[in-house]
Amino acid sequence: MSTPATTTGFRALQEQLQPAWGNSTIGAMGPDVDVLMVPSLSMDRTQMALVQGAHHYEERQLFSLIRLRDPGVRMVYATSKPLAELVVDAVLELLPGVPTSHARRRLHLVDTDDASDRPLTEKLLERPALLARIAELLRPGRSFINCFVVTELEKQLSERLQIPLLGTDPALGHWGSKAGSRELFARCGVPHPPGSALTFNLDDLTEATAELWEAHPELRRCVVKLNEGFGGEGNAPLEFAPLQLAEVSGAARRQRLRSALETLPMPAASWLTLLAQQGALVEAWLDGGEELSSPSVQGTIHPGGLGGRPSVEVLSTHEQVLGGASGQTYLGCRFPCDEAYRLELMRHGQAVGEALAAEGALERYAVDFIARRFGDRWNVQAIEVNLRQGGTTHPYMALSAITSGQLDPASGLYLSPTGQPLHYVATDNLCSPNLRCLLPIDLIDIVADAGLHYDPARLRGSVFHLLGCLSEFGKLGMTCIGRSSEEAQAVYAATEEELLRGAAAKR
Repeated sequence: MSTPATTTGFRALQEQLQPAWGNSTIGAMGPDVDVLMVPSLSMDRTQMALVQGAHHYEERQLFSLIRLRDPGVRMVYATSKPLAELVVDAVLELLPGVPTSHARRRLHLVDTDDASDRPLTEKLLERPALLARIAELLRPGRSFINCFVVTELEKQLSERLQIPLLGTDPALGHWGSKAGSRELFARCGVPHPPGSALTFNLDDLTEATAELWEAHPELRRCVVKLNEGFGGEGNAPLEFAPLQLAEVSGAARRQRLRSALETLPMPAASWLTLLAQQGALVEAWLDGGEELSSPSVQGTIHPGGLGGRPSVEVLSTHEQVLGGASGQTYLGCRFPCDEAYRLELMRHGQAVGEALAAEGALERYAVDFIARRFGDRWNVQAIEVNLRQGGTTHPYMALSAITSGQLDPASGLYLSPTGQPLHYVATDNLCSPNLRCLLPIDLIDIVADAGLHYDPARLRGSVFHLLGCLSEFGKLGMTCIGRSSEEAQAVYAATEEELLRGAAAKR
């Protein structure tokens, strides 16, 4: 695809975005809109290598097909390898109020036929003929691009296609980094843990860690964070107690800390190289209290249009389920978060969203917290901002796609059209070697026979994603919906049990 003689720059293209285009509520986007979905995981490849089946994660954004509920919306969905028809139809069949055949006619699937571990957007940019075909499907002035994350690659794609991208300019990426997050929290008055400035070598990181402990000698541990880490894969805890820091001089204290940092079990094995490239900081590890949780709040920033002001909408809150070797890796979530601090999180999320909007950010953002209970009081501390879609995005898309409900801002509950509050438990990491014997069609049969698929009449059941991971890795994602948190958890447990039982029976 040749570049036009005169092109419009990225920010000027974004001025063409219409305020309604970020709204997935049925009928809200307006008539005759084309969406190019590019679910590229354009992130650090050393950290992406830690995610099993990462090349299938392009499927997670299929719940964005929710937009096809509007009969005037068309979508082009790009992937690295062709999507199985069953995987696509499994989502389209969930959309209420629109025949699957009608939605399917307005959906165009394109792929690069390239299974390498490079980002999808990079593959698209290498194929000018494919870009030309995509451009033919998008109507000028009525089209926009939506991505999982926006980097220089996605910015280049927008400029090549001359289509505006609904997402934050990568030039503003600082505000989604660990250091930028701390700056935002301080500016907005959002409580956050003690921590250091950004460092780029082991000597400075050692000094920052020593100064943190000396200012807070009661700390039992801290967490070292790569500035651009994601999903907890760039975080590692450092235990203070074994180092006996109080018993030695300042110089000896720093020597012990440096030795501990040199052998830090960071999930990203090449983290010392990444330290020099992107920097890292150290932050107090929050513990104590009678109960501990990891909630988050998600929002979106709608474009203001020509001369208009962007608007901020808080979308959801979640309890994040963390695990892995460091206890910092995202595994899944529960919606909504605990009622005790739900509205407080929503207030903080609104404040951060307003600050991000003032900087020029657009579309999805999230703020992660640590919450600790002391008696009948909860203490919440913000720990990072994500300027992209994330692990809680697609479960919420799934809920929105199949229920046509909306969030009640007064309670933070998601209400169906009949006013029934809905809850869910979701995971990207239901894993078992036994699941490797299943194909997606087998999974659908098992769930249907057990009556565990989502039933709109009962407002309960399970929907699935990452079906491409199933046979290759024995890994699956699912969102389990119920009319209470207890019912959603029961649906999750029953679905897991039936899948493992059915897989064992087929071996």
